[in-house]
Amino acid sequence: MNTITRWFTHLWLDAADARRRLTVPGLQRLEQAVRDSEARHMGELRLCVEAGLSASALWHGVSSRDRAVTLFSQLRVWDTEHNNGVLIYLLLAERRIEILADRGLHARTSPEAWQDITLQLSTALQAGRFEDGLTQAVQAVGEILRQHFPLQAGRPNLNELPDAVVLI
Repeated sequence: MNTITRWFTHLWLDAADARRRLTVPGLQRLEQAVRDSEARHMGELRLCVEAGLSASALWHGVSSRDRAVTLFSQLRVWDTEHNNGVLIYLLLAERRIEILADRGLHARTSPEAWQDITLQLSTALQAGRFEDGLTQAVQAVGEILRQHFPLQAGRPNLNELPDAVVLI
């Protein structure tokens, strides 16, 4: 995508575009999917959908990966007891998907596992199945978390991060 096209695409979209793709009932179902997933493991999931980058971010050449790293920090996904938070980030303007795992999970998971989830989500997005694709991604990430951070008898399963989808 050339620079002018990138600017136009990002500045044309806003949070209302994200809300058109993910209705209020859809957002509630995604929040429930995160909650259901987190009930099966000790990890934490955040789901963030951003319509487009700001003019400042575009001016500075921020990539979807850069933005996901910034949001990983701002949303405090890194700030969990077991360092096992995961951010699923979707940048609508570029249809880019970034999945970032904190160091406790990253060290235990192959890059291919994240690539498989990204590919499945990308396929769903191309077919216009935003909610279904994001739900499947939440379930797949939840399965990875369950494998590496299963529930432990006698230990409380705290909900350390909000479950609601972040729309930007």
